[in-house]
Amino acid sequence: MASEDKTSNAKAAKRKAWIYSEEQRPAFADWFAGGDRRKRFVRYWLSDNVWNLLHLAGHFGLKLLPMDACSAFGARLGVFAIPRFHKVAEKRARATIAALCPHLSPAEQEALFIENCRAQGRIMTEFSVINRLAKHPERIEVHNMDWVVDAAKRGPVIFVGMHLGNWEIGPIVLQRAGLVPYINYTPPPGRAKAWISERVRRKNGLNFLPPGLQGIRPAVSALKKGGIVSAFCDEGVAGKLRGPLFGRKPHLEGNLAMTVRLARMTGATICPWYNLRTDGFRFVCRALPPITLPPEEKNGERLLDDIQLLNDTIEAVIREHLDQWFFLDNALPKN
Repeated sequence: MASEDKTSNAKAAKRKAWIYSEEQRPAFADWFAGGDRRKRFVRYWLSDNVWNLLHLAGHFGLKLLPMDACSAFGARLGVFAIPRFHKVAEKRARATIAALCPHLSPAEQEALFIENCRAQGRIMTEFSVINRLAKHPERIEVHNMDWVVDAAKRGPVIFVGMHLGNWEIGPIVLQRAGLVPYINYTPPPGRAKAWISERVRRKNGLNFLPPGLQGIRPAVSALKKGGIVSAFCDEGVAGKLRGPLFGRKPHLEGNLAMTVRLARMTGATICPWYNLRTDGFRFVCRALPPITLPPEEKNGERLLDDIQLLNDTIEAVIREHLDQWFFLDNALPKN
């Protein structure tokens, strides 16, 4: 059994870390070059900018609405738009629901899907008004955040969230407790959406780390100085789920592995948390018991066990609240 574990560790270690690269602006030379280079020039400077203007108009237009109206509009939009205009995502969501919830009747599975559509829509529109919650503490009920504060007093903390409710409230909750996190930030596709995302999150008090492999060293540095790094270990990449594992064997791709490695390298305490939507634009936020990784005699010998330990904590919560899970419309990998 021990030899099998070593073999799987060795195989997994060969997988390459993701390196982020930003799209370069096409120059006028690309227009004159013709072919694919001209098409890229036209897309970047003309067709993409139509969408950029629409995204900016939508974002600032939604800011004119009261918070509850903005959230409610998103719920209706999600139920209307997802089944009509996002057929692939709908198909994946229904397949994931069927795989994870075989105990539910067809009617119950359908209700879960529709409720998730509402949640997805709310997330999209609430981004325009999320920072208003900082001035409305009565809209966020917080439990056990003293566990995180106590861990931060003892040393570095990795604040592990889940994409439930509206996870953008995390920095608001931490600031209320006197804590400010660093976060690996990957800009969304589209220049307008990237600008909006960075603007909103900077106003929320976040410190950005580079995305992907480029962010590892800055994260280690922040943690070794006793800081807080925010991470999310549930993730979908290219339409497929990386985490939680949902019965698969632990692997070294994604944030589950990155988080436990960072914790081992820096002695950080892992502090899981999540929030749930309770009524429209109101939330309840809960910190879970902090995780201190068990000692190991040899570096890396517990890596897969550590991944499983962290996975089991977040998977149990996500399974219970699939209706509010952002990555429900991603497919379960076959292996």
